Amino acid sequence: MFSTEIHYEVVTFSIGDTKAGTKMGKLQLKDLENNELLNCILWEEALNRMDSKLFRSGNILRIVSGTFNEKFNNCLINSLELIEEAKMGLDVKERENIYKELLEYVNRISDDKLKNFVLGIYDENREKLLIAPGAKMMHHNYIGGLMVHTLECLQYADVNMDAFFQRVNRDEVYAACLLHDIGKVFEYTIDLESGLIDYDEDFRKEWITHSQYGFTICMTAGFKRIAKMIAAHHARADWGAIVDLDSKDLEPIYYLIHHLDDLSAKFGKTNVNML
Repeated sequence: MFSTEIHYEVVTFSIGDTKAGTKMGKLQLKDLENNELLNCILWEEALNRMDSKLFRSGNILRIVSGTFNEKFNNCLINSLELIEEAKMGLDVKERENIYKELLEYVNRISDDKLKNFVLGIYDENREKLLIAPGAKMMHHNYIGGLMVHTLECLQYADVNMDAFFQRVNRDEVYAACLLHDIGKVFEYTIDLESGLIDYDEDFRKEWITHSQYGFTICMTAGFKRIAKMIAAHHARADWGAIVDLDSKDLEPIYYLIHHLDDLSAKFGKTNVNML
């Protein structure tokens, strides 16, 4: 039975267009008592009455007015109340500290040509990288989330290379971790006032995915093995991979970046409140 006293955590939020040309919000909430998910719709009229900050990932909300289906797993929302506001992401000091940690990994690269290539990309895109989210909805979707995700991949790489992959080229693995998602600094936008994330339409006009971007810049610079590792990190073509890991006779190194990326995406925290 629905109760207006139930508190929900915002999981995801997006705005799209209806067939009639009006705006429609899709909001997924998690019941904090039983962790069950509630899928919600907000028509344009309701959206216009609400502050966009309400829908930040991690916010705790109460449904003041809404119409539920019989199973109480879908709701047409008319009114919401903010109970607890989530952080939008890492603060300035936290972001600077993580950026320094990433540069420490860059400096572990022994090949000077490769090190300078990675460092140049980081220096050129520093301001974008400091705020970029790791994804729109699935993981690390907050200010600074991309750096956290990248650092986790590097840390997982250290553990795995020490234990299992002593024969891999550490320079290549570090570079692939550092650059596998660098295209996300252009692929996503994040509102620093509301914390809401969206796709950059200008990026989508020129590039297919952030994977294509990372693959292209590495291939153009002559780092072909790193480019192919990045091309495979989404594993399957229908998930956006350029190199499908179901292909025959691939070198084992191509699987490594995918697994490091997947570990961080699966175990990394979705919103900054969970850090």
